[in-house]
Amino acid sequence: MHFAVRFRYLLAVMLSGMWCARSDAQNLNMFAAQQNQPDPCYSEPGGQPRRCVPDFVNAAFGVPVEASSTCGTPPSRFCALSSGDEGERQRNCFVCDANQPKRRHPPEFLTDLHNPNNLTCWQSEPFTSNPHNVTLHLALEKLYELTYISLEFCSLRPDSLSVLKSQDYGKTWQPYHYYSSQCRKVYGKTKNAAITKQNEQEAICSDIQSPDLTSVAAAGSRVAFSTLEGRPSAFDFDNSPVLQDWVTATDIKVIFNRLPSLGDEELDDSIRESYYYAVSDFSVGGRCKCNGHASRCIKDRDGNRVCDCKHNTAGAECEMCKPFHYDRPWARATTKEANECVPCNCNLHARKCRFNMELYKLSGRKSGGVCLNCRHNTAGRYCHYCKEGFYRDEAKPVTHRKACKACNCHPVGSSGTVCNQTTGQCPCKDGVTGLTCNRCAKGYQQSRSTVAPCITTVVPNLDGQDLEWGRTEITGIPPPEHSITNSPPPEEPSPDECPDCSKSTKISHKRYCRTDYVIQAHVLSREMGNDFVKFTINVMSVFKRGSQRIRRGDQFLYVPRHDLTCKCPKLRLGKKYLILGDNNDNEDQDGLYADRHSIVLQWKDEWNRRMRKIRRKARSGEC
Repeated sequence: MHFAVRFRYLLAVMLSGMWCARSDAQNLNMFAAQQNQPDPCYSEPGGQPRRCVPDFVNAAFGVPVEASSTCGTPPSRFCALSSGDEGERQRNCFVCDANQPKRRHPPEFLTDLHNPNNLTCWQSEPFTSNPHNVTLHLALEKLYELTYISLEFCSLRPDSLSVLKSQDYGKTWQPYHYYSSQCRKVYGKTKNAAITKQNEQEAICSDIQSPDLTSVAAAGSRVAFSTLEGRPSAFDFDNSPVLQDWVTATDIKVIFNRLPSLGDEELDDSIRESYYYAVSDFSVGGRCKCNGHASRCIKDRDGNRVCDCKHNTAGAECEMCKPFHYDRPWARATTKEANECVPCNCNLHARKCRFNMELYKLSGRKSGGVCLNCRHNTAGRYCHYCKEGFYRDEAKPVTHRKACKACNCHPVGSSGTVCNQTTGQCPCKDGVTGLTCNRCAKGYQQSRSTVAPCITTVVPNLDGQDLEWGRTEITGIPPPEHSITNSPPPEEPSPDECPDCSKSTKISHKRYCRTDYVIQAHVLSREMGNDFVKFTINVMSVFKRGSQRIRRGDQFLYVPRHDLTCKCPKLRLGKKYLILGDNNDNEDQDGLYADRHSIVLQWKDEWNRRMRKIRRKARSGEC
């Protein structure tokens, strides 16, 4: 007995555990399905782009309709036709009152949920109140590609009606379809005319076949047409821009042009109360137009309905490529080709580009993008080479921010600022050599001319004749190559002969106050003398003038030759320096003075702010 009870208990636990495990697995599977919804715009597996379209919907459902005539304001009487037991015509009369919920027939009943068992109908004013045309206007508020338009009537069908469409939100209208028992008389159209490729965008007129007005079945009839039916290019829709445009609309307008005829129009108003329009359902079947680049439509920040674009496209209908994706022209997606937009190839050096059709054709329709505003000293259609004054650093990939190096061609030794794009070699003047043209070649020495900075050196030979230096080997001649100066540099002194010099690399208020002048200068050239080296510098900023009243512009800077040879201070042509020095006491020298006690630092742009701050502090009397 106890065993049987225990067995039943264990069996119940096992079954409940299996049920829980199964439920958990189902819940996990449901969660995974929610998390990993495949994107219809990309294939599985592989993620390749493919044509995708939003779901097919009744685009009119729940959308407000504007009617030019609606009964009930003020209340009006109308009569519905019916047939008696013996076929005689009967009229059942009612009152339409907009203020009574059970007697109102507003336009919103046109696009509400259509229930055949509980019909709700919009109804116009009777003929006695409004003998003119009645119009229904449906605004979809976005471009749709329409498949059909359908109207189901609560009353007798009209004798004539026309359907129009707009592609610009109701600004202009185009005929879409006509219905009439007398197409030629009412609309000037041939009944059921044939459609050819030459008139695929032409509205035709169908025979509405006036109903038997004595039959109750006449009410509740439907009028519908397919936008592509009978159009020759319908089976090649992807390649037919004409039909793609034909099915596109933002608004639909239905105009009821003519009431059905009972033959008693001349009778009293009680008869005319049977003349009115009543519609129970207004349906428009189609898809949100996204040109094959989106699988759904969403609301944007402003509440407007737009496509959720894929394939690097943009716009309310995915009708354009998104920025920087202009390497080939935008195209509608088809079942054979997704036609995704392709980014421009700018090697990470540009943020904007444009499309060029001529280049696209020349490339065999592969690439038409042209990069704009190339950065990082690059140039070209793809920002793939260096701009003038720069050359390619082969040690770095072409996409690197520093793939282009400055040529730095010597302002005196080179004949131009543009170097070889591959090697970086600057164009040198005669007798000048070096990558940047900063040295005199073998057999040349520096002159005092900026036109011919290096000239051939001549020395007397044993016969008393002049020989060009370098054309004969004679001992005791200075080194064959040296930097461009006005004479060969002096022999390097030994370390013991070089005195201590200021090695400070810090800028402080105290050092600023101890010196006579503080400037930012660009070293342009130098001229070697016996005891001094005379530099031509361009004074760019003056932070402290001293007694010499220093001005901006070109000036001379004198440095003892011995100190310069000891690299104290160290000055290089073409570089910018911050110089803190004392006044020049030598009356024979018209310029500034710097020696081993001066502070000479290669300039950094971030010092500008600091130097101005120190200068303001000194001017306030703190020096």
